[in-house]
Amino acid sequence: MKVKKFLQHLFGFLMFLVLMSVSFSVGYFIINDIYPVFHFQMSDYIRHLLAVILGFFILGGISFTISLFTRTKQRTHFQEVIDALRKIAKGDFNVHLEFKTNREHPFTKIIDNINHMAVKLKQMEDMRQEFISNVSHEIQSPLTSISGFARALQYEELTQEERTHYLQIIETESKRLSKLSDNLLKLTSLESTNHPFEQKEFPLDKQIRTIILACEPQWAEKDLELDISLDKVTIVGDDDLMSQVWMNLIHNSIKFTPPSGTIHVQLQQVDDKAIVKIVDTGIGMSKEDQIHIFERFYKADKARERSKGGSGLGLSIVKKIIEMHHGTIFVESEEGNGAVFTVIIPLGW
Repeated sequence: MKVKKFLQHLFGFLMFLVLMSVSFSVGYFIINDIYPVFHFQMSDYIRHLLAVILGFFILGGISFTISLFTRTKQRTHFQEVIDALRKIAKGDFNVHLEFKTNREHPFTKIIDNINHMAVKLKQMEDMRQEFISNVSHEIQSPLTSISGFARALQYEELTQEERTHYLQIIETESKRLSKLSDNLLKLTSLESTNHPFEQKEFPLDKQIRTIILACEPQWAEKDLELDISLDKVTIVGDDDLMSQVWMNLIHNSIKFTPPSGTIHVQLQQVDDKAIVKIVDTGIGMSKEDQIHIFERFYKADKARERSKGGSGLGLSIVKKIIEMHHGTIFVESEEGNGAVFTVIIPLGW
C-alpha cells in the first residue's frame, strides 16, 4: 500500500515537471519567435525573464483547464449522489451508483456505502411489506369467520345446537385473534432495545419439568407417552422468557404428534452449555420447511396449522429468546418420522 502511494506521488511529481518544462519551452520559443519579427531591442536576460513569465502564464492556463474539467466531473458525481440520496429519502431504494474511480479514492468509499445502505434499506422495506401482508392475511381470516357466523346467528330458523356450534367457532376465532395480537406485541417487544431482561440463576431442569406438568391435560387427552430425562442443570438467564421457549416447543410437539405417540424430553450439561432435546413421533417436516421454520408467519402446512389455531409466530419468538441468551436452536426432521428440536444454551455469560 505504501509503495503504491509512493509511486502515485512520484508519477504526479514527474507529470508536473513535464508540464512545467513544456510550458516554459513554449514560452521560450514564443518569445524567440516574436523577438526578430518586431525587432525588439532587449538583453538576453530580459528575453529569458519574459520567457519564464510567459511560461508561468501557460502553466497556469493549462492547470486551470485541467482543474475546470476535474471540477465539472466531480460536480456531476456530487449531483448524482445528491439525487440518489433524495430518492432514498423519498422511499425509493432502487438506487445503484457506479463511477469509474480509483478504489482507494474517498469518493469510492462514499459510493460503496450509499449502495450498501440502499440495498439494506430495500431489504428492510421488503421485510416490512411482507410483514404487513402476513399480518393482514392472518387477521382477515378469523375476522371473516367471525363476521360470517355472526351473520348466520341472525337467522331465527337455526337450532340451539347450530347456534352453540357457531358461537364456539366465534369464540375460537376471537381467541386466535387475541393470541396473534399478543404474539405480535411480544415479538416487537423482544426485538426492541427496551425489553426488560432480568438475569438470574435458576434450575433449568425444574423449569422444564414444571412446563411438562402444566401441559398434562393436552398430552393426557391424546394418550401420549412422555419419556423425561433431565439432569440437574443451573443456568443464568431470564426465567420468564425461557419458560416461554419450553412451553412453545413442548406445545408444538403435543400438537403435531398423533394420539398414542411418544415425546422425549432430554436435558444434559456438556462442558459449559446446557443441551435440551425435544423429540416427538409426529408428522415431521420437509427439508425446505426446516430452512424456514423459524421465520415469521411461516407454516409448514398452512391448512393443518390453521385448523390448530397457529399464527406462525411461536418459533420466531423462541428463536429470538434463545438468541438473547446467546444460544442456538435447530431442527432435524423427516416427513412422517417426527422432529428433533435441539436447544443449546450457555450456563452463564
